[in-house]
Amino acid sequence: MTRAFPFHYPESPMREFVNTAIEAARKAGELQLQGLRKKHKIDYKGEINLVTEVDRQCEELILGLIGRRFPDHDILTEETPQLFKGSPYRWIVDPLDGTTNYVHGYPVFCVSIALEYMGEIVLGVVYDPTREELFVGQKGGGAFLNGEKIRVSQTRELSKGLLVTGFPYDLKEDPVNNLDHFTNMIMEAQAVRRDGSAALNLCYVASGRFDGFWELKFWPWDVAAGALIVKEAGGKVTDFDGRNFDPYGMEIVASNGLIHESILKVLRKGRRPTIESRRFPM
Repeated sequence: MTRAFPFHYPESPMREFVNTAIEAARKAGELQLQGLRKKHKIDYKGEINLVTEVDRQCEELILGLIGRRFPDHDILTEETPQLFKGSPYRWIVDPLDGTTNYVHGYPVFCVSIALEYMGEIVLGVVYDPTREELFVGQKGGGAFLNGEKIRVSQTRELSKGLLVTGFPYDLKEDPVNNLDHFTNMIMEAQAVRRDGSAALNLCYVASGRFDGFWELKFWPWDVAAGALIVKEAGGKVTDFDGRNFDPYGMEIVASNGLIHESILKVLRKGRRPTIESRRFPM
């Protein structure tokens, strides 16, 4: 059973949304822990893109809870095709971010739930059940880890920065696969990590554990919640050109803001996705 965390959010119309996202994330996290060391039924959506019965069970739980409380809301999620109802509210859900880690028993995975209103992400919740770490960000309300406010790091030089990234599932088929960016960045930063969960990577930037993160060819559910949490923790989130971040786009750079331009300078040396490769329409 996960422990309760204190929260200090003021009463507002968002309160019910926040509580629902936290409840759904915690319950899904409990399912993940229950199945962690069991043998899983694994299906392949691509050569290295896995999905398990736990992904589907967590998604069913989350969608059921949101659907009962907010039946008119749209939901975009990884495993279940959705018919949008035209609501100004859209939940963006990754029921198990880090499935490959999960299958191998590597304890870096989480639940990620974001809420979009009128095209803007206003709520992000990411829960890591192995560490009982609950990250919450609310637009204009700050970012929190287990109820305590968090801030990005104060590292001012890329050469002293610890960065993190990930690779797209088509890395063996498409030369736009981040390997060139990784090679370039590891020669400029203090160190670069790759641990398989974009949502947690972003939360670690928000909490100062990493100084920066970049990735390309992601899906909205990978980054929507974490990107807001970084912003609310005082960080900066853009595309590779420094333009406003779009969760339906193809590029993300998140940092403490102080080394952001240095990261962008390195990324401009490598290959980038084309507009034709967008997964969602403009």
